[in-house]
Amino acid sequence: MPTKRLSRDVIQQDVESMNGLSTVSGYQSLRAEASPEGLQMAYRTMLAKQQLETEQQVLAREAAETARKAEQDFHNAVLAMKESVRGQFGSDGKEAVAIGLKRKSDRKLPTRKAKAAVADRN
Repeated sequence: MPTKRLSRDVIQQDVESMNGLSTVSGYQSLRAEASPEGLQMAYRTMLAKQQLETEQQVLAREAAETARKAEQDFHNAVLAMKESVRGQFGSDGKEAVAIGLKRKSDRKLPTRKAKAAVADRN
């Protein structure tokens, strides 16, 4: 059952409570997890899991950065290929269309828009 993470303040208060337990004389618990040994084991387990989480976060960030770099390298290689095809075959050939470029002759020339003031005078 997933639960939300506890805040650092709550964890810190729990650690202080566990440390304060050593000053309580005659404490005995019937619950194993509430015994001083059980608390210490849970505390060590928590620290180990937090360390593992931190290590995995670092690895995930490194993997993401490596993937971003590979994506950039691939994109730059494709741009270089497109420039090479344009230089070799021109920007109006079927080769340009084959790699996803628009033919120069297929582009629309810019047209002037008639001004509304000219139309109103007539």
